[in-house]
Amino acid sequence: MDTLLELWSRVPAATKPLIEIFVAIVIAVVLHSLLWKVVSKVIGGRTELIYRVIRRLKTPLRLMFIVAAIGFASRVADMGTDLRNLVSQFSLALAVMIGGWITMIAVDVYADRETRRLRLDAEDNLVARKQATQIKMLRMVTKVVLFLLTAGLALSVFDAVRSFGVSLFASAGVAGIVAGYAATPVLKNLIAGIQIALTQPIRIDDVVIVEDEWGWIEEIASTYVVVRIWDLRRMVLPLSYFIENPFQNWTRESANIIGSVMFYVDYTAPVAQIRDKFEEAVKASSRWDGKTVVLQVIDTDKDTVQLRGLCSSRNSPLNWDLRCEVREKVLSWLQESYPDALPKHRIDIDKMPEVDKTPIPT
Repeated sequence: MDTLLELWSRVPAATKPLIEIFVAIVIAVVLHSLLWKVVSKVIGGRTELIYRVIRRLKTPLRLMFIVAAIGFASRVADMGTDLRNLVSQFSLALAVMIGGWITMIAVDVYADRETRRLRLDAEDNLVARKQATQIKMLRMVTKVVLFLLTAGLALSVFDAVRSFGVSLFASAGVAGIVAGYAATPVLKNLIAGIQIALTQPIRIDDVVIVEDEWGWIEEIASTYVVVRIWDLRRMVLPLSYFIENPFQNWTRESANIIGSVMFYVDYTAPVAQIRDKFEEAVKASSRWDGKTVVLQVIDTDKDTVQLRGLCSSRNSPLNWDLRCEVREKVLSWLQESYPDALPKHRIDIDKMPEVDKTPIPT
């Protein structure tokens, strides 16, 4: 013991605070490791949720131990007042950031837990998609707000930054206008995210038509939405687009959808027989949901009669396949049974001008 004290007395005064802080960090890491082993054994038989939370908190809690050790060592160590205040400020700022980190982890874990409870794989998953969209959007908005608050609180710990911020706001002028204009897109998308979470004009896996493209809402991020087009392309749009622009949502109230099949036939076509064949083809398909099947004459022009058949399915992919299947069956039946019912152009030969049959002199 005397030898250690003698060695300690020979250490330069400027180096002693660094050694004390280093020793405090080592002790904090060891204490955290021992505590973690105890906690792991205690929660070994607990629920998966508690285990997942504790596992994700391992790193931030270790950092919190280290920050606390540095703050304690700075109070005990023999160092100047200015240096002690600087270390204390850094420790407090780090503690604030770690606290924000832990809060974000809690938000993620809770959101993941609620999302896993949803039955997104169910056939009628409208309610699940509503809740999944709300959880996703509210989680992103909450994390953005937490990040801004944490960064603001951490920076406000330092007197220099705080005074700079006060002077900056006091003399904002044109700079403030420019900064506000630059932040407009971010704030616009943030507010749009809150609106989408609450009013839900779109949800995850909704079928939409945007920019004349048909696809599904694949991802809703903090500032943009990814639409998966039917041919597997991706369209990326800002969140504010779905608040400021018109678009079609085919699954707004339910996943069920009604699709149309168009036929152009001759005026002599037997509409009643075509209607019977259309209904027969729809009802024979496993893709039909048993609700809507109808065929009507909706328009005529000088050459053709326009028929529109409506059929419903449980979701849009099934409806697309149903429409293709029915269209092919009805067309094949028309070609075999009523070929004259297909569109044709008529020429009245009796009214054609007579052809001069005088031989051409050679």
